[in-house]
Amino acid sequence: MKKVIFIIAALCYLPIYLLAQSVNIVPMVNSLEKNRGSFEAKEVFITPSTPTLAFEHDFLLNKINLNNYGVKLTSDKSRSATVKLKIDNRLKGSERYILDINKKSITITGSDRAGVFYGVQSLLQIMESGDIATCTIDDAPRYHWRGFMVDESRHFFGFDKIKETLDMMARYKLNKFHWHLTDESAWRIEIKSYPKLSTVGAVGSWSDPHLKAQAYSQEEIREIVAYAAQRHIEIIPEIDMPGHATAANRAYPYLSGGGVPAHPDFTFNPGKEEVYDFVKSVLTEVAELFPSKYIHIGGDEVAFGIKAWQSDPHVQALMQREGMTDVRQAERYFIARTTAIINNLNKELIGWDELLDIDADPKNTTIMWWRHDRIASLEKSLKRDYKTVLSPRRPMYFDFIQHKDDKWGRTWGGYCPLEDVYAFPDNDIAGWEVSNSDMENILGVQANLWSERIQNIDRYDYMTYPRFAALSESGWTNKDTKSFSSFEQRMQKEYALYDSMDIYYFDHRNPSAHPEPKGCEKPNIIIPLDFKD
Repeated sequence: MKKVIFIIAALCYLPIYLLAQSVNIVPMVNSLEKNRGSFEAKEVFITPSTPTLAFEHDFLLNKINLNNYGVKLTSDKSRSATVKLKIDNRLKGSERYILDINKKSITITGSDRAGVFYGVQSLLQIMESGDIATCTIDDAPRYHWRGFMVDESRHFFGFDKIKETLDMMARYKLNKFHWHLTDESAWRIEIKSYPKLSTVGAVGSWSDPHLKAQAYSQEEIREIVAYAAQRHIEIIPEIDMPGHATAANRAYPYLSGGGVPAHPDFTFNPGKEEVYDFVKSVLTEVAELFPSKYIHIGGDEVAFGIKAWQSDPHVQALMQREGMTDVRQAERYFIARTTAIINNLNKELIGWDELLDIDADPKNTTIMWWRHDRIASLEKSLKRDYKTVLSPRRPMYFDFIQHKDDKWGRTWGGYCPLEDVYAFPDNDIAGWEVSNSDMENILGVQANLWSERIQNIDRYDYMTYPRFAALSESGWTNKDTKSFSSFEQRMQKEYALYDSMDIYYFDHRNPSAHPEPKGCEKPNIIIPLDFKD
């Protein structure tokens, strides 16, 4: 008897990552109490939920009905185990849930609807493993922002692939989908007040400038936004300006502020009032389509085309009228007017970290730090109280190669292997000269799938998975709870899932098992360490 008590007591003090092996969940939970035995019932009755939890209830019911998981649904409450979903407002923290599994019942209690939904996701992953271990999980995310961006300007992947991506985001408890819809290559969203954007502007891709127009209708946008919202995913649209505007300028040439030979018609013209009419009309339609609190305007790499402003008569007239001495002041003017438009739409502006270079207003601007070689930009963002999302090229750009033998992608003094994605940001924080109070301005983490070298679905999958799962654990799981060796073991089930879904993933255990797929076969872009963008 004493031996049994000792073993049980010892189990209570095992690290969570060891206990987590018996409840196979990605991302790893933050608090787990393992009980003795397993859920014994072969039939379950899912207690009807309040209308507030109707989707979560039906989601769980449909998944069990479709996959069985060793249990069957029944309508006989008296002779079966019960599964109950509920919200308890007394639970502290958003997106928190408590999943309690005993031998005869399962209860998921959330602090809000999202918490209940994430509890459902954890329960389903436990069920997938076959043995439904009895346990109590008390779980909540490390970061509020757990994001993934897909670039569909360079290459268009379409309605079904985006919905599949949202499904996988839901599985992994990722909650922000950043949708990059406009850039140099093409414009991918219908704007009714400017119809040529989704015809002329939507022609082409990064690898084929003559490809027929591909863009989402507003009806498709609404359907995808609603689909995401049910899964507690906020979709943040990105409409690039004042740079990366080539596709829009192709549709409406009078908007152009010029560029350089490598990036022609790269900018909008900040000196033309018609440009601000365009911006207001476009963003008004975008705001109506996306209930997100944010509109992303990019704001990056304007320097690639800003030299043309030095001789543009409209920009020069603006500068003389406003007493400006440098074209960067014209850029700041554009951003300030665009910020006002966005604020008048009851939205907040979010953009890349170049907005720091023009001292955008921290009260109205959220920053995505992406230039990993510019730690000073991150430090400036945090110290000046900009709310900040950590999204550095290394290791969070999934267009960067993930293995030394990969031929097509980007490198910058290294690449972005699975281990580095998993370790972020914990291995990096020590090199940041910021205080604990500064760190409170970090909203969370995000990975980005830029698509210059991603021409087809196999390559999309190869560059995304399994780094996608590592991203989820970086965003959800507390530093002291993370364990890469545990992650690797729990991923065995995920690889089996990818196989069943025909997802062509990179197999970091055996890279030759899934060779790098074709698509945009050009040598790696090796960026020199002293390059300044």
